[in-house]
Amino acid sequence: MSAKDLSYKEAFNRLQEIQNLIESNKLDVDELSSVLKEATGLLKICKNKLFIVSEETQKILQNIQ
Repeated sequence: MSAKDLSYKEAFNRLQEIQNLIESNKLDVDELSSVLKEATGLLKICKNKLFIVSEETQKILQNIQ
């Protein structure tokens, strides 16, 4: 499954895993860089999904007024 196929929940859960890894202080510099790049991609996925839902919600609400 590619990153773009992740659901919001899957991406968010992975972000929480990454947060726990970072807070554990068990990552070396190379791992930290890689994990932060992954987190950046996941944040973009979540942001885009939230934007789409927000737009759809506004359209639905406009249609019922």
